[in-house]
Amino acid sequence: MQTKTIDRPHPVLRGIAEVISYILHPIFVPLYVAAFLLYLHPSYFSGFSDRAKQQVLLIIILNAVFFPLITTLLLKAVGFIDSVFLRTSKDRIIPYIVCGIFFFWTYTVFRQQELYPPILSSFWLGVFLASSAALIANIYFKISMHTLAMGGWLGLFIVISQSNSMLMTWPLSIVIMLCGFVATSRMIVSNHTEKEIYSGFLIGLAAQAVSAFVIL
Repeated sequence: MQTKTIDRPHPVLRGIAEVISYILHPIFVPLYVAAFLLYLHPSYFSGFSDRAKQQVLLIIILNAVFFPLITTLLLKAVGFIDSVFLRTSKDRIIPYIVCGIFFFWTYTVFRQQELYPPILSSFWLGVFLASSAALIANIYFKISMHTLAMGGWLGLFIVISQSNSMLMTWPLSIVIMLCGFVATSRMIVSNHTEKEIYSGFLIGLAAQAVSAFVIL
C-alpha cells in the first residue's frame, strides 16, 4: 500500500508568503486604503491641507492599529489568549469584539464630522460590519482575517469605481492582484481551508456593499 505524501512548499516560496502576509496584514490594510483616499484620489480630500490629512491618518493609526495591537499584547500577557497570532477561533473572540468597538468608534468620528467625505465613514462602517460578521462566523469556522480585509479593500474600490469620480482601472487591477497574492500566501503558510479563505473575501465585499448602500 502506498502512502500519500503532502508536498511542502519550497522554503523560498514560504518566505515570500510570510512577507506578503505581514505586509498585507489586516491591521495595515486600512492604512493603505486611507493613504489612497487621502493622497491618490483626485477629489475626496482635494480641499484638505497636509496637516488635516495627517490628522485623519493619526485617527486611523490610533484606533485601527495602535489600540488593537496593545489590546492583543495585553490579552496575551494576562493569559486570555495563547498567541498574538490568533491561530485558533478561541483566541479570536475577544480581539474581534475589541476591534469592533474601535472600528465603530472610528466610523462614528468620521460620520459625525461633516467635513469628511462620506466615502470614509462608509468604508469604516463596512469594516465594522465585516468584523462583526467574522465574529459570528468564528463560532462555526476560523475565517481568514487576511482575506476579510482584502475583500473589504476590493469592495471599496468597486464602490469608488461606480461613482465615476476617478478612473479605477489600475487601482482595481492592483488590488485584485494583491488579493490573489494574499489568498495564495495564506494557503501556503496557514492552516486555513479554501472555504475559510473564500468566505473572507465574500464577507469583506458584502460588508462594503451594504455600508455603501446605507451611507452613499
